[in-house]
Amino acid sequence: MEKTPLEIIQTLKDVPAMPNVIIKALNIIKDDKAGTKELSEIMSYDQALTSQVLKLVNSAYYGFAQEITSIKNAIALLGMTQTKNIVIAVALKPMLTSQCGRDMWKHSIKAAIACEHIAKCTDTIDSADAFTIGFLHDIGKVILNLSSNQKYQDVMNRVKDGEDELVAEENVFGINHTEAGFLLVKRWRLPVLLANCIKYHHDPFSSSMQKASCLIYIANQICQPEENNIDKRALEEFNIDMSTITQFKEEVNELMESFFVTFNEKV
Repeated sequence: MEKTPLEIIQTLKDVPAMPNVIIKALNIIKDDKAGTKELSEIMSYDQALTSQVLKLVNSAYYGFAQEITSIKNAIALLGMTQTKNIVIAVALKPMLTSQCGRDMWKHSIKAAIACEHIAKCTDTIDSADAFTIGFLHDIGKVILNLSSNQKYQDVMNRVKDGEDELVAEENVFGINHTEAGFLLVKRWRLPVLLANCIKYHHDPFSSSMQKASCLIYIANQICQPEENNIDKRALEEFNIDMSTITQFKEEVNELMESFFVTFNEKV
């Protein structure tokens, strides 16, 4: 008998574990006494991760003048929090792609870059936090797919036929991906800000952290292939209009191209 997403989350062994390197990296970053040396040592044990991180740091996305050949130097240049973002993006790629396909990981990266860029341009929440929010906003889809790949395909077919995504998920699973993602990151004991933004990224005005939720809402809309119908109230949160959104979209696309070239991916 298939388990519901809620039952999967409630049963610890069925919940996807956060990769060990991310847990260790986050713990080091939280420790005021730890520094670059400790983080670089943790990362150096994972050769694949180290290779991907160095490729990304040396890409046009960051645009450093000199070639960076060691994780320790990379962290020194990027800072601890920015390094954390790269670790999360690289280390979670296998889970996202194995459960929901390559497009899920690519959309997550796009949303992370958009979130970070808008946060920098509007000087709202910390841009490093914004990257993580953007990257994990759809993580609940992993839970839905784990619950039943067949049902998940049914949802996608319903969406193709014009049904609203959240409605389709609730009709098929009894829970949508925003709720499933919220429960997962709570299980992972990630910050309240992140959990709140995941839960309300389709409905930012129900959030107690409205500005941050509006940020991921707008970023997610920018990353959709179709024309955006963005709630004007969200734009008002940042004192911007649709012409600014068009500009953001162009800038984000340029950033994404330089990011994805590292992974031999196309935007």
